[in-house]
Amino acid sequence: MIKDITNSEHYNWGNACDGWHLVKSNLLSIIQEKMPSGTSENLHYHHESQQFFFILQGTATFEVENEMYEVHEGQGFHILPKKKHRILNKTSKTLEFMVISEPRSHGDRIDL
Repeated sequence: MIKDITNSEHYNWGNACDGWHLVKSNLLSIIQEKMPSGTSENLHYHHESQQFFFILQGTATFEVENEMYEVHEGQGFHILPKKKHRILNKTSKTLEFMVISEPRSHGDRIDL
């Protein structure tokens, strides 16, 4: 089945951020997300889930275990389970990215 944001489950998170579940199963989650300028998510970690973020548009800043990483369009970033992390959009442009979680991260998130 062809999937995109027009035929996938949509949800809002944070302050004006959007997400679309392209694949949603117990073993795998693939989500396309959009973050307006100046937004961020809360610091958190996952007990079981590893995540891979791939930047489609813009530049993301990741905070992982108190270190900052800048990830540009066309680059990806892997986060292992139990690592405290969050994504921020510190730019003046909208940030769009894919996040792949294995197993799915919903229900496995511990907010700090």
